[in-house]
Amino acid sequence: MGITSTSNGDGIAVVTIDYPPVNAFPAQGWFDLADAVRAAGRDKNNRVVVIRAEGRGFCAGVDIKEIQRTEGHQNLIDHNSGCADVFSAVYECPVPVITAVNGFCLGGGIGIVGNSDIIIASDDATFGLPEVDRGALGAATHLARLVPQHLMRALFFTASTITAQELHHHGSVFKVVPRDELDAAALDVAKNVAAKDGRVLRAAKDALNGIDLQDVRRSYRLEQGYTFELNLSGASDEIRERFEDDLARQRAGKGA
Repeated sequence: MGITSTSNGDGIAVVTIDYPPVNAFPAQGWFDLADAVRAAGRDKNNRVVVIRAEGRGFCAGVDIKEIQRTEGHQNLIDHNSGCADVFSAVYECPVPVITAVNGFCLGGGIGIVGNSDIIIASDDATFGLPEVDRGALGAATHLARLVPQHLMRALFFTASTITAQELHHHGSVFKVVPRDELDAAALDVAKNVAAKDGRVLRAAKDALNGIDLQDVRRSYRLEQGYTFELNLSGASDEIRERFEDDLARQRAGKGA
């Protein structure tokens, strides 16, 4: 459980997320994932990194219950710093990063996926930012890398989700496959990448980041500044305190 890494010498490092039941990250989990991605990228034997997840979904974002049960603001600061750390680790990884997305990809999951190089998704995968409903902001920077500007704004303000098939239509998801074929499909693409010369891949990754139009790290940190403002104002605490009630109402609605 937690973050694990494997590499079998074929140039592919696989990093697995496993925080049951829904892969909602504890604060330390973000830092652990960042460390795993950086370590995989530093290994000159690796030419591609695959990030995948166990369980029902790829990522449900931060562990809101952990934030609520911790006194003061330190846990929130740790979560925000950890998110920034892992998003940067994925973006700055010296080799291409492939994300294999199953089920739901929410909140911080969008930051991981949006900063990756290639996205493979299962046919039941959905993507979204519930931040506005949770009294926080962030990862619009990364959602904007997946969809056009006005669609990003609509999804962000409504806290709606978008399917893997829709993202495939927009060109951000490379392949959509049945759930039971996801790992094999991601590894198949990874093998294609890993067959290239590692020196060229590392130069290409650096070059592509160099021509990016947006400084994703600065942009995301600006978003986080507004999250801190909302917390200092008390608005975020009020909304998070309603989190369990909101979930109960949603479950009741689905069962009706």
